[in-house]
Amino acid sequence: MSYNVRSLRDDRDALVRIVRQCAPDVLCVQEAPRFVRRRQAAARLARECGLVVIAGGDTASGLWVLGSLRVTVRQAIDVLLPRTAGLHQRGMAAAVVEVAGARFAVGGTHLSPDAAERRTQADLVLGRLASLGAEHRVLAGDFNESAGRPAWDRLAGELQDGYAVAPWGSEYTSPRRDPGRRLDGVFASAGVEVVECGVPDDVTDADYTAASDHRPVLATLRIPAA
Repeated sequence: MSYNVRSLRDDRDALVRIVRQCAPDVLCVQEAPRFVRRRQAAARLARECGLVVIAGGDTASGLWVLGSLRVTVRQAIDVLLPRTAGLHQRGMAAAVVEVAGARFAVGGTHLSPDAAERRTQADLVLGRLASLGAEHRVLAGDFNESAGRPAWDRLAGELQDGYAVAPWGSEYTSPRRDPGRRLDGVFASAGVEVVECGVPDDVTDADYTAASDHRPVLATLRIPAA
């Protein structure tokens, strides 16, 4: 699951209800609180959602990876990407995990609003995720552009675009009211079966509107056991 939580500035109860209803094994969070009591904020949100913190924080520039108690963590890394002067720092939080015998690398990222920087970052996150050495890879995040644009298409050229492969629920993730753009997604490597992927339809529109300025993407993936 991927979710841009807008620094938890909106209706926290609605956000927690959404995550609990989706019950993900892994949740990649973008725009986590970065300044005041940020570690406590990560731990609290994880606890409220029935999850634990796997990776992320300051050294990933506002990204967290949270996981259920079914997840065994084998390795965790935080990555800061090269920054263009005048633009916000970007990064990736990633881990190698096992769930029910399936081992895979998962990364969460939030790409730049600048098109040129975003395209470069797409190469960097793909390379860094591959460097973890796991056969199966999952990348989730807010990519700040849609299919048909250079960075998105670079990701989709190396990984499967979950919604394009197995559409389920709704497509669009932004803005919060009457969304019309798919800026967020879940990508998976070729050996992973994407069973379904999209914005869940069984969450109330009121909760989506209250919780954040993005809607989450939930993917059901079938990953071969190690």
